Amino acid sequence: QVQLVESGGGVVQAGGSLRLSCAASGGTFSRYAMGWFRQAPGKEREFVAHINRAGILINYADSVKGRFTISRDNAQNTVYLQMNSLKPEDTAVYYCAARQGLVSIRVSSYDNWGQGTQVTVSS
Repeated sequence: QVQLVESGGGVVQAGGSLRLSCAASGGTFSRYAMGWFRQAPGKEREFVAHINRAGILINYADSVKGRFTISRDNAQNTVYLQMNSLKPEDTAVYYCAARQGLVSIRVSSYDNWGQGTQVTVSS
């Protein structure tokens, strides 16, 4: 099992940027497809972005496409989420997740999760 720790969350004004990081340990990072998900108060956890093991296959939720960028550094065992042009509706706890095998947009497909990092976007 791989352990995941997110960082980089905070409070930012609308239109601002944040960069989230997710550091992995305890496993061979390059064997895992990685995803970012988020959960706003009173809502279900939702897919944000994913990246495959080689960092080639990438997909985004429509709500963040063109504003967010996912990337990974297998040498540093870290996946990133660069978030630009943030909107108040981006406010949520952001989680990174890992699974062996192919990427997926489904929450239930991932069996390794971080503790989450809060992102708050003020208007």
